[in-house]
Amino acid sequence: MIPLELIPFAKYNKYMTKSMTGFGLSSSVNKESEVYIEIKGVNHKFLDLSIKPNDLSNDLEEYIRKSVSKNIIRGRVDLRIKLASSSKVSYSIDSKLLKKFKKSLKEGLQFNGDIHFRDIKDVPGIFKSEVTKDINNKIIKKVFNEAMNEFTSSRNKEGEKIKKVLLKKIMRIESVATKIKQSNNKNLKKRLELYKDKALGLLKNLDESRLEQEVSILALKYDVSEEIDRIFFHSESLKKELNKKTCSGKKIDFVLQELFREANTLSVKLDDPNLKNNALDMKLFIEEMREQTQNVE
Repeated sequence: MIPLELIPFAKYNKYMTKSMTGFGLSSSVNKESEVYIEIKGVNHKFLDLSIKPNDLSNDLEEYIRKSVSKNIIRGRVDLRIKLASSSKVSYSIDSKLLKKFKKSLKEGLQFNGDIHFRDIKDVPGIFKSEVTKDINNKIIKKVFNEAMNEFTSSRNKEGEKIKKVLLKKIMRIESVATKIKQSNNKNLKKRLELYKDKALGLLKNLDESRLEQEVSILALKYDVSEEIDRIFFHSESLKKELNKKTCSGKKIDFVLQELFREANTLSVKLDDPNLKNNALDMKLFIEEMREQTQNVE
């Protein structure tokens, strides 16, 4: 059986979208010691680990920092450790000082007899006592790994919730984009019919340049096919990123910025009130997605 302190956190790698928000708590209490470890995480641009108290042994602090950096890419992580243990007292005799004491008795008082405990118990420095409150690092590492597993699990579960929300909103955006595309194509045909009479009037006067100008203006003003195509392209990019093994919150946010730009252009070019409202709804969905994405690792 693999010791708990050596178990990696890879069992949670099945989660593709990870949140930066999480919480983990573990403890170990027995007659000799008490260990409590609490881990909290919030969103941050990069990995920022804070460990308190900061007087841990170098070996223990290095172990914790390596474990965190190996499993977490971004986020502020606050790790709090509370340690308590029963005191252990050990006694020892300063043999060098005892020899000097014997030598002084022999040379100063010509004392050659045996020395008993009662003779030296009050002599300063001969008896030493040391109080220790050390806790085995293996216990602390074990509790840390338990807390870390809980922390990682909560981040992964929260990430999956965010992923589901984002995918639902992507579906709504695609649905709105499809509706706009279909409705706008119908409206464009109607506009072409209306422009037909105007174009024929221009043809009677053989003003071909004016005719070309009117047609160009009409095509540029009302054709939103390019914006719709790019919206679908970005939505597919988002779905691919969300389903990657290592999903990047930064990349999702970048794609959402591009998606918002297209939705904004769409809302400007559309003149039909209902379709314009649909485009505004799309922008609202994207803004909500960007808020959610701020918490994706």
